[in-house]
Amino acid sequence: MEKEWYVVNTYSGHENKVKEKLEMRANTMGMEDYIYRVVVPEQNEIEIKDGVQKEKKTKMFPGYILVEMVMTDEAWFIVRNTPGVTGFIGSSGKGAKPFPLTKAEVDKILGSMGMSRLDIGNNLKVGDSVKVLKEPFANMFGKVKSINMEKQLIEVTIDLFGQETTVELEFSDIEMV
Repeated sequence: MEKEWYVVNTYSGHENKVKEKLEMRANTMGMEDYIYRVVVPEQNEIEIKDGVQKEKKTKMFPGYILVEMVMTDEAWFIVRNTPGVTGFIGSSGKGAKPFPLTKAEVDKILGSMGMSRLDIGNNLKVGDSVKVLKEPFANMFGKVKSINMEKQLIEVTIDLFGQETTVELEFSDIEMV
């Protein structure tokens, strides 16, 4: 099974508390290999009050958090039974496991926060093999030539008709092999 992103419903205003509790539970129960990242989707907004400009973080989806996890029975149980969690989005109920977010949905949400679906800092290095998802090079394999974290771009060398060709792609356009 592979790790995927799921939307978890929480009590509104308790998103950060639920995030802390879930991370703590995953750690104490030895589930770090199944529950990877917990994200509260936030964005920066500029507010002008009394002529003073302030930057403030606002929640993109109040009452919801994103969890990157492998959907096993045990991991599902731990997330569902974390205090403050009211359930998963995408589940029909009656004990049915939820559907994960698509890669495009995750990329859009995390990209607006300056993050990436791929945990590039920890997982991807120069020389690693990747699969290209974007046309015209879709389903081709290549090696990572360079990674630009600031611009969220990656250079990949692919074999095109027997000749090495370097293409520049966004993080969302590749998949680790």
